[in-house]
Amino acid sequence: MSEKKTGMGKPKSVLLGVIGFVILVLADQWTKKLAVLHLKDQDPIELVKNVFELYYLENRGAAFGIFQGKRVVFLIITVIILAVLAYCFWRIPYTRKFAMLRGILVLIAAGAVGNFIDRMCNGYVVDFFYFKAINFPIFNVADIYVTCSAVFLAILLIFRYKEEDLNELLKSLKGK
Repeated sequence: MSEKKTGMGKPKSVLLGVIGFVILVLADQWTKKLAVLHLKDQDPIELVKNVFELYYLENRGAAFGIFQGKRVVFLIITVIILAVLAYCFWRIPYTRKFAMLRGILVLIAAGAVGNFIDRMCNGYVVDFFYFKAINFPIFNVADIYVTCSAVFLAILLIFRYKEEDLNELLKSLKGK
């Protein structure tokens, strides 16, 4: 390994990941609770006229409302994704170089669990952010976690990690 350990070690890094995950999931659930309390059965709240509003929606599908009514499929897929994320988090080298990647995995997992909780408890996901100006699909905080994670991951893969870093990463994920 060419890069030094962070000094915090695997146990502390895992603990910080779990704490961050719990905080992110709680923040998502809190904002959804606020949406239910203040937006459900109400007119949308326009924050920026004709641009952005808070608009309550019960989404029974996946991202952008696709695959409506496939609750069981989403629950199974979410459990599989969470298992893969946990495996990757555990196996990724605990060096500074890969700390941001572990953070991205935490964000993705928190987003998945935030929406998983809604699907399990309600049968739908509460969405409430709406960019009216471009008629963008209504979304929530968990969706923001997943979307931002995808962007951050692309940036890391394009600008941060070199071929040898990716080889090291793949080797660690294979258990070698």
